[in-house]
Amino acid sequence: MNRSNIWLNLFIRIHMRMVINAFRVPMSKGVLVIVALTAAAILATGFSIGTGAVRISLSEIWLYVFHGYDGPMKEIVWNIRLPRTLVGMLVGANLALSGALLQGVMRNSLADPHIIGVSSGAGLFGIIVLILFPHLWSMLTPIAFLGASGAAAIIYLLAWKDGVQPVRLILAGVAVSAFLGSGISALLIFFSDRVNGALVFMVGGLSAKSWPELEIILPYSLIGMSLAFIGSSHLNILALGDSNARGLGLSVEAARFFLTALATLLAASAVSVVGLLGFVGLIVPHSARLLIGSDYRFLLPASVLLGAAVVTFCDTLARLMFAPLELPVGIMMGALGAPFFLYLLRREAR
Repeated sequence: MNRSNIWLNLFIRIHMRMVINAFRVPMSKGVLVIVALTAAAILATGFSIGTGAVRISLSEIWLYVFHGYDGPMKEIVWNIRLPRTLVGMLVGANLALSGALLQGVMRNSLADPHIIGVSSGAGLFGIIVLILFPHLWSMLTPIAFLGASGAAAIIYLLAWKDGVQPVRLILAGVAVSAFLGSGISALLIFFSDRVNGALVFMVGGLSAKSWPELEIILPYSLIGMSLAFIGSSHLNILALGDSNARGLGLSVEAARFFLTALATLLAASAVSVVGLLGFVGLIVPHSARLLIGSDYRFLLPASVLLGAAVVTFCDTLARLMFAPLELPVGIMMGALGAPFFLYLLRREAR
């Protein structure tokens, strides 16, 4: 079995385990929503692999992927569309899960890694690597994680005053995000002759992503998802308020720090692969919450599945809408996410 088959089988097993775990919780609505979102993710995957300049039927996709069929479209499926689709699914899952964690920690549906500065920290370090140290490309993910961790640490320090309150975290995050964004803009101006590769990174794109990118992001996804599902009970307790959480024996600051670090890891891994893909961590967890409720045992896997489906579907639309010209998926997500963000602002103001 080659390396591509190993990663594909591992990816499928993770999602199957997630669905099986959902069935173990005796809440019919949550199970039904998880099943529906699993179906949506599968349909988005088939839509992504099957459509393009060359159309491939679902039956052919099944033969190529699961039966090793050696037909004329095998190269397109295995080395172009399938790895790109899987990378997009993991990016969407990681960003959505990161957003769900941050919204739970801060008890605010407007929180997401892009808005509060975590993605900007990863993005700044990523731009530095792409522009100044391109020979360090293979180290982009850990370097982006260092940037995201540094941004998260600064946000915590700015927000700390006899503990950390969610509102202060968000305000500090917005300020840090603006500051880091100005650093990114300065780099693009000072090194304008080197920005070609950085432009797609700025908006987020899946063009030319293949098996190497999948190998980069998959370990971080495995670790992040596993720890997030384990920590779902802590998020349910934090939702009761700090006083009640302490009364139930939870170390609030430790739990908040751990979950924020986990969200940082997930966001940094996604940013390092596709760039600054915005709004996924905002619109997906909130949409999942509307569908399934606020129980994080269901909300986290629902966010993973919906995030995978949304990014995959939007990337496919971005490829098709102006073909043969291909838009970065970040442009499509921005067009969808900005109106949804305004809707959330109006809803929160009521």
